Amino acid sequence: MTATATQPQSSLPLYVDLDGTLIKTDLLLESLLLLLKKNPFYVFTLPFWLLAGRARFKAKIAARVSVSYEMLPLNSEFLSFLRSEKTKGRHLVLISASNENMVAACAHNLDLFDKAVGSDYHTNLKANAKLQRINEMNANAPFAYAGNASADLPIWQQAQEIIRVNCSNSLAQDLAANKPRQDFDMPGSRWPLLWQAMRPHQWLKNGLLFIPLLLAHQLDDMHALQHAAIGFLCFCLLASSVYLINDLLDLEADRRHTNKCSRPLAAGALPIQHGAAAAVVLFTAALLLAHLQPLAFVEALGTYWLLTLCYSFLLKRIFLLDLFSLASLYTLRLIAGAGAGSVVASPWLLAFSMALFFGLGAVKRVTELVNKGELETERIDSEQEASFTLPGRAYSSQHRELLIRLGTAASAIAVLVFLLYIYAEETMALYSSPLILWPIVGLLGLILFRVWRFAITGKLHEDPVLFAISDHPSQIATALMFLVLWLAI
Repeated sequence: MTATATQPQSSLPLYVDLDGTLIKTDLLLESLLLLLKKNPFYVFTLPFWLLAGRARFKAKIAARVSVSYEMLPLNSEFLSFLRSEKTKGRHLVLISASNENMVAACAHNLDLFDKAVGSDYHTNLKANAKLQRINEMNANAPFAYAGNASADLPIWQQAQEIIRVNCSNSLAQDLAANKPRQDFDMPGSRWPLLWQAMRPHQWLKNGLLFIPLLLAHQLDDMHALQHAAIGFLCFCLLASSVYLINDLLDLEADRRHTNKCSRPLAAGALPIQHGAAAAVVLFTAALLLAHLQPLAFVEALGTYWLLTLCYSFLLKRIFLLDLFSLASLYTLRLIAGAGAGSVVASPWLLAFSMALFFGLGAVKRVTELVNKGELETERIDSEQEASFTLPGRAYSSQHRELLIRLGTAASAIAVLVFLLYIYAEETMALYSSPLILWPIVGLLGLILFRVWRFAITGKLHEDPVLFAISDHPSQIATALMFLVLWLAI
């Protein structure tokens, strides 16, 4: 906490804004995302609701969604200050432009405020309308106000005490310098948070676009390689856009997750509107770059995007179908790479990809179940087996053994497909010594065995694909596989 004037020891009634001030996020945007996740077709209804006014718009959305108020990210410094003031007997009122039912639920969850006031069906309680309501409740007596945005300026101008929470320093010049003022939870630069939310480390997966060129022995074709590189950039931009959309739709589930709760959007460190705007910009940039590519690539990219949307809204919550979807998304990268380089994607390669990435998808779910199981068991009783369900997924602790069986079987099938590929007619035509490819079978099996062993024993704490890329023994095995492939060529 910082103060730009003498910190007051005030007994003035304190009126507290909700969105961005008490909580780091915005309830309207949160509830809007929940509504669209519940039924994407509401997007066609929303404009008609908005025509009736913002107050009715908020009321209609609030009536159709259920927000987990206990999971909303709070501005911790300011919350500590409020609790301290409450113990001193200070009169605290939560007043917000959010719908009155939501404001009341937030206040009830914290058990901190003497009164909670929000927008009703007729009045959007923002800016001057909020100031008028404060004056009515306070009988035009002096008051203190805590806010975070430019809409709070009219209220701050009349308030005797100014409290800024989670707002930019640029607002300081619009505030009277002679009033007591305190600052809490002031944000830093949000660019690093946006970069983190884009997950650039996941871009490594898009290296799959170069595999069809490699297997077709066309890496020396600079024209094909250039298109593959542009395709790689397209997928990086589009994938980051999709990651942001996923995070926006999974805010509540991520907040309940052991590791995902620290993601910038779920933690409230990155505003929802910033994440949404970035998703649109990245998607647009990917489309513009795609116009430089062959039609086959554009078709694969479009299919990838449609499947990711279906996955985000529906497929990720359907038992096993989510794993087939993940495997298909990886395989579409290979198809797109073949389209970009104008080569044919081998059926062997596509079959291998589906089996391999179905197995790795199962590894990811097993990892989440094992890690959550350890936490739940510790929380309940170290001698007792915990029963739980993964947030936002169709898997419970009872599915772990089934996923292990299905996933290890898929991994074994992937190794078998590669083994059969060695003796295929097209392989004999491509390689002068195809039998040299045999060591790849053992090296691939070694990597998959290592990944599964780490997952089952609870030593895997990340995406299995990224683990295989960053794990030193797996790196050595992968390098040896490419060496063997080069020798075979």
